[in-house]
Amino acid sequence: MIRNATIEDAKAIHSLLSYYAAKELLLGRSYFALYEKLRDFKVFVDKHNAVVGVCALHIVWEDLAEIRSLAVQENMQGKKIGKQLILSCLEDADHYNIDKVFTLTYQSDFFRKQGFFDIDKSQLPHKIWSDCLNCLKFPDCDEEAMQCSVKNILNK
Repeated sequence: MIRNATIEDAKAIHSLLSYYAAKELLLGRSYFALYEKLRDFKVFVDKHNAVVGVCALHIVWEDLAEIRSLAVQENMQGKKIGKQLILSCLEDADHYNIDKVFTLTYQSDFFRKQGFFDIDKSQLPHKIWSDCLNCLKFPDCDEEAMQCSVKNILNK
């Protein structure tokens, strides 16, 4: 089941993101950043209400949002949880009339399967001048920039 994240989910989200950050598969988030942006997060919970997947939709500008912090427990991968989390975030973007959603990722093949396509990072000036400047990897970012049209994906 997918639901909006709650305060009680913050530690589980942090743990899941930290696990993949340690493997350099995504950028980690501090507790401060998680609490500050908790309303951006969706969680996928199992039948025991344990968080097994997470994804965030961060609104960047009037016509642009970002999918970030997508992670699914290794033992739960291959069950379309990541896809469901992305679709839930895209439905939120659609609710706000945002059709252009991007991601910076190390998992470009997965995102291509979801309908995202490659773009140049120079097409994301709002992102570069807000979050990226504060990243330890800036300006040598090795993530790939990808984008999708919300309407194209949701209308499939």
